[in-house]
Amino acid sequence: MFDMGELMKKAQELSTNMQEQQEQLAKETYEVSVGGEMVKMTFNGKLEAQSLQIDPEVIDPNDPETLQDLVLSAVNEGVRQGQQRMQTALTQQFGNFGNIAANLNLPGFPKA
Repeated sequence: MFDMGELMKKAQELSTNMQEQQEQLAKETYEVSVGGEMVKMTFNGKLEAQSLQIDPEVIDPNDPETLQDLVLSAVNEGVRQGQQRMQTALTQQFGNFGNIAANLNLPGFPKA
């Protein structure tokens, strides 16, 4: 027999656990580097850039495109790694639900 009260209780527990997991991820930081570590960036678990370090050797006034490409690569890599970290944490915490959440495009979850 289907117990709606039990289902609602489980849904509330899942919601609480998901919120706690998101808060924990938001506190974490990680670093990415590109171009042989010529550009390094630190991100937090909210996918926000926290710091940017550029090796002076890559700063060439006659070639701004190279530096632009490196910074864009670092940003994209940081976002990619952050999304992967979220997906991994959710999968560990909730099993396949993290994949379901991604496929449903739920707010706060990486897109599938």
